[in-house]
Amino acid sequence: MVIRNEPRRLLLLLVNLLLTIQLRVNSVTGLCELSFVERNKLYNFSLASPLPRFPYGVLSEDGFYKVVMNESVLWFQLCDGMLFNHDPPRCVECLDCGGPSRCGMECSALVAKNALGYQVCTTIGHVSSTNVSVIDEQNPYKGVIVRMSSSGKGRNCSLSVSIICDSTGVQGPNSMEKLGTCDYATVLRHPSGCATIISFHEKGFGWFCTLMTM
Repeated sequence: MVIRNEPRRLLLLLVNLLLTIQLRVNSVTGLCELSFVERNKLYNFSLASPLPRFPYGVLSEDGFYKVVMNESVLWFQLCDGMLFNHDPPRCVECLDCGGPSRCGMECSALVAKNALGYQVCTTIGHVSSTNVSVIDEQNPYKGVIVRMSSSGKGRNCSLSVSIICDSTGVQGPNSMEKLGTCDYATVLRHPSGCATIISFHEKGFGWFCTLMTM
């Protein structure tokens, strides 16, 4: 798209855009969305937006993601609360995530450990606590990290999900890592982790805008 000899209003909008580029202003716009300007490029991540093969974006169509490692089980959903039509958590108490009858239905991340044959569960994330950041500021193409947290009963817990840009399809999550007393991390490769990029170039008396999807 070429902007040349357009009305003054459009030129003023263009100047404002260029000032934004120079100031490198970063902003988070809504749940599971991230937009920021770096040099002459506008990067936009919209994790819950539909894609050709993924109508719910990064959200699991099952209503949850599940990772099993040793004696621990991690359930989580991205950008929304979990929904269980099958294989629900069977936890002792589960007081801050739906209770025994609706366990997992009132939080976005839950981890369970086996204790004497029973699953003892801890809520580690709520939708309202979700925030998104880039994995590598020097390489925005790599993807984003979605972090959610939960506080209560004298402990602060969290889950960080690295969403690696992979335009070929979905891989994982296959493992999880415990980073602290109650902090966990996992990795998901997904096309939703790829940014839509708008690149601006000056040429002569006009400005060119190029749209790219990585």
